[in-house]
Amino acid sequence: MGFNWESCNKPGGWYNSLKNSVDDLARAGVTHVWLPPPTHSVSPQGYLPAKLYDLNASRYGNDAELKALISALHQKGIKAIADIVINHRCATKQDSRGVWCIFEGGRTDNRLNWGPSFICKDDTKYSDGTGNLDSGAGYDAAPDIDHINPRARMELIEWMNWLKTEVGFDGWRFDFAKGYAPSVMRIYMEKTSADFAVGEIWSGLSYGDGKPNYNQDAHRNELAKWIQDAGGAITAFDFTTKGILQTAVQGELWRMKDSNGKPPGLIGIAPKNSVTFVDNHDTGSTQKLWPFPSDKVMQGYAYILTHPGVPSIFYDHFFDWGLMKEIEDLAAVRRRNAISESSTVNILASEADVYVAMVDQKIVVKIGPRYDVSSVIPPKFKVAAGGKDYSVWERTA
Repeated sequence: MGFNWESCNKPGGWYNSLKNSVDDLARAGVTHVWLPPPTHSVSPQGYLPAKLYDLNASRYGNDAELKALISALHQKGIKAIADIVINHRCATKQDSRGVWCIFEGGRTDNRLNWGPSFICKDDTKYSDGTGNLDSGAGYDAAPDIDHINPRARMELIEWMNWLKTEVGFDGWRFDFAKGYAPSVMRIYMEKTSADFAVGEIWSGLSYGDGKPNYNQDAHRNELAKWIQDAGGAITAFDFTTKGILQTAVQGELWRMKDSNGKPPGLIGIAPKNSVTFVDNHDTGSTQKLWPFPSDKVMQGYAYILTHPGVPSIFYDHFFDWGLMKEIEDLAAVRRRNAISESSTVNILASEADVYVAMVDQKIVVKIGPRYDVSSVIPPKFKVAAGGKDYSVWERTA
């Protein structure tokens, strides 16, 4: 993830700043970089977009700087992922009722120039009642776009394909993807042919006595069902693994094995479609909406960088927390041993103070404060990476 919640305030512009770090990303083996929302927006972070074709009004930099950054990434073989915020949209003008519901696309033609009929009819604050009912979850901060409207879908698809052909983006991260039906997401996926795409479906875990319940099958099954209903090609952020893992590293590592002996998150049932992460601009950064314990972040990376799924590294941890070398070492172990999104996990120990797993019969990872785990480490394995309360072994022959 190539930004945080404060990146829009970077002197000289975020695109220019990140371009200077491309070599570090390439050295770590990063394959894709998730960039912030690139359009004109009412909020500086970009999550209240308005004129979608206007890339010069972004607080992260202008159109030319964005293209230069993407070109620099491409030169190192790194793909650029656009943050696609299309569940909702801010209007730029009021209608005759005095309601902010007249949208401008930021072009000389009328593409993405919409009126109140493009707003979900049950979004009564902004709608004129002529749109369709919202096909997903509501969003209070801005008008909910009617994705059942065929012109809305067509013009959003045109815009995403323009981001690919004219700007250079390779794929998508869909913000607040539960705001519209997965059947609509399937259309967007089919019509834009992204190199990689991931959706944000963030729901709360189930809790009891103030802590997450051991069994989070309902939570991960919701993610897996959304993936399938959206066509099966898209991935989803594995919020299940994040929630369980950040609780488990606080003396409850028994949580890291489900009742079938497998990983308890989405990676345990749909690893190829799982994007694992420790924190992002919402859960961490300056928002800290659901942060991983700061003194145990490297245990989190030891887990996601050795396990199946597609691991995502947070900008802050890599560049600002002094963890670059440790994360690079773990990423190198992953690459050397060809650990992939579909690797197999054999959990050797999962107790309060230790978790040990063998992945693809090639590496063994241990997280937790227990030091002596020699009884469960197979012969012919040597330490390849390690730090406070984590170690990774590689097979020697």
